[in-house]
Amino acid sequence: MAAIGLVVALLIKTCLFQVFTIPSGSMENTLRIGDRVGVNKLAPLTGWEPEPGQPVVFKDPGDWLPPQPIDGNPVSRAVGSVLSFVGLVPPKDDNYLVKRVIATGGQTVQCSGTTLTVNGTKVDEPYLHPGDDSCAGLDFGPVTVPQGYVWVEGDHRSDSADSRYHQRGPGGGAVPVDNVVGPVSAVVWPFNHLDWFGWVGR
Repeated sequence: MAAIGLVVALLIKTCLFQVFTIPSGSMENTLRIGDRVGVNKLAPLTGWEPEPGQPVVFKDPGDWLPPQPIDGNPVSRAVGSVLSFVGLVPPKDDNYLVKRVIATGGQTVQCSGTTLTVNGTKVDEPYLHPGDDSCAGLDFGPVTVPQGYVWVEGDHRSDSADSRYHQRGPGGGAVPVDNVVGPVSAVVWPFNHLDWFGWVGR
């Protein structure tokens, strides 16, 4: 029964949903520190592609995060690795981030004053952290997102080291779509912050 349970958990993690822990306040108040979110891994397998407005989890495209600390206890590290592999606990050693898609390949994004535009049209952002505006004091652009990439920013705009801060890195700050695990579909823990964003994270 235990073996069957592990196989089922692995299949769910591989093809359906994977759980990730929110480590920072960059997506507050939509996602809070310590929240566990369910990411829809089936969507990319069925033709889904990231669209503006969707919160997504993606693998670090290159030095966005500092090196992750390593558990000094080899036993707990081994157990954690196994549980993470089958999807029973969030991954600990891999560098993943969660941000909101602002623009996709071929679109031009710009921020000036307090106004964020995509292809010259102002973006309405009701999800922003209270007290933040769209630019949070950082003007940039216009930037045309390369094909096959997405431009991502945190909802807590003044506390998010996102695409805006990595324009000198690979992709000019944009993230390869191949690095995107999938859309955030729900907050699954804690119970007092359960939330459903829809199959593709809207």
